[in-house]
Amino acid sequence: MQELTYRLVVYRNIDRSSPLMRLAEIIKHKDCKTFSDDKVASMLLDKVYNIIELGNKYQFDDDLWTNYIVYLIATSENPFTLAAERKEVINDSLKSFALNDFEIFIQLIHYDFSEIERDLKLDCFTLMRNYKNKDSSKSGFANTNVSLRIKELYNEIKGEIDAKKFYEKVVTFYKKYGVGNFGLHKAFRVSQNKEDTLLTPIVGTSDITFSDLIGYEEQKKSLIQNTEAFVNGKPTNNVLLYGDAGTGKSSSVKSLLNMYYEKGLRMIEVYKYDYKYLPEILSIIKDRNYRFIIYLDDLSFEKNETEYKYLKAVIEGGLEVKPENVLVYATSNRVHLLHETFSDRQEVEKDDVHMSDTLAEQTSLASRFGLTIGYFNVKRQEFFDMICVLASENKNLSSINKEELIKRATLWNMYHNDYSGRSARQFIAYLMTE
Repeated sequence: MQELTYRLVVYRNIDRSSPLMRLAEIIKHKDCKTFSDDKVASMLLDKVYNIIELGNKYQFDDDLWTNYIVYLIATSENPFTLAAERKEVINDSLKSFALNDFEIFIQLIHYDFSEIERDLKLDCFTLMRNYKNKDSSKSGFANTNVSLRIKELYNEIKGEIDAKKFYEKVVTFYKKYGVGNFGLHKAFRVSQNKEDTLLTPIVGTSDITFSDLIGYEEQKKSLIQNTEAFVNGKPTNNVLLYGDAGTGKSSSVKSLLNMYYEKGLRMIEVYKYDYKYLPEILSIIKDRNYRFIIYLDDLSFEKNETEYKYLKAVIEGGLEVKPENVLVYATSNRVHLLHETFSDRQEVEKDDVHMSDTLAEQTSLASRFGLTIGYFNVKRQEFFDMICVLASENKNLSSINKEELIKRATLWNMYHNDYSGRSARQFIAYLMTE
C-alpha cells in the first residue's frame, strides 16, 4: 500500500497522520518485520477505529473503506481540485497528474486485505467492506448534508475501474459542490486551535426557514432581495439588522443560509474577540467559488473596546479591496453600535478639542452598512395573532380555542411584558408543559 500512496502527485498533500497514510506505513512495518505481529495488529486496529469514528460521524454506509477514500477525494484541496471547483479549464499536464492519482485511488479502493487479515488473525477489513449504519435521514443527524454529498460521490465511483471515467465523475462533483470543508459544510467559525486551521466547520447548523418566522414580511423581503442579488453576483450591500431582542434578527440570517446553501452561500460566524483575524479570513476565502457572509451576531462595543477598527477596515477595505464574494451581515439591539452616554459626550467636550471628529469616528461604524433593517416588538394584537398561528401548527394545542389562548397569553404577558416572536414561542413551550 505504501508503494501506492508514495506515487500520489496532486493529492500528495493528504495528511501524513491520516488513517490512509498511517495504514500504509504500518503495513510496510509488517512486511519488514519491524514489529511483532501483535504490535502491528494493534496499530492497524487503531487506524480502523479512526475510520469507524469518521464513518459514524458522517453516517457512511455499505463499504466503509471506499467511503473513506471518497471522503479524502472530496475534502482534499490542491491545485487540481480548486481549479475544478472554479470550473476552470484543466491543462493537459495537471489532468495527467490527476489521472495518475485516480489510477492509484482505484487500486486503493480495491486493495486486497485478505493476506494481512489471515497473517494477523483479523477480520476488521472484511467487516469494513460490509458496514451498516443507521439511516441519517431518519435520525435528525446533524451531519446529514455531508453524508449525502459523500454518498452521492460514493455511488458514482464505487465500481469504477476506468481512470478517465473516474476523473470525469470526480470533476463533475467538484464543479457541482466544490471541494474541502467549504464544499461539504454550510457554516464555519474561527477555530480554537488556530495552528491547525483558522476556520472550523459548524457541524450542527439550525434548519430554520423563513416560514418559521411569523411576521416581519417587509424586513424578510429586503434581506432576501439583497442576498438573492449577492448569490447571483450582482452589486449588494452589507447589512445591519437592529432592534428589539427576540424579534428574529438572528433567525432571519440563519434562514438565509438554508435558503441559499445550494446556490453556493456559506456563512462564517466571527465573535468580537476574533475580529483581528478578519483580514486572514478574507485571504482564505477570496479565491473560492462560493459567496461568503461574515456573520457578526449581537454586534456592539463599549467605549474602551477597539475591535471595531478591524471591522471598519474590512467592510470598506484598506489597500486591498474587499473580495466581491464577501458581505458582512450583523445583528444588534441598537443601531448605534458603539455605546455612548451623556457623560462620555461631556468628557469628550471637556477634554477633546476635536470633539466632532472623535464622536464621528466612534459612531461611523453603522454607516458602513449600506442596508439597515429594523426589527421591533409587534403590537399587542399582532402578538396574539402570532401565538394563534404557532398554536395552530402544534397538534397538541388544537384543543385550546382562540379565546382561551388569548386569555392565557394575556396573563403570561403580565409577567413577561415582551411582545416579541421569542416570547411567543416561549409561551407556546410553556403551554406544552402544562
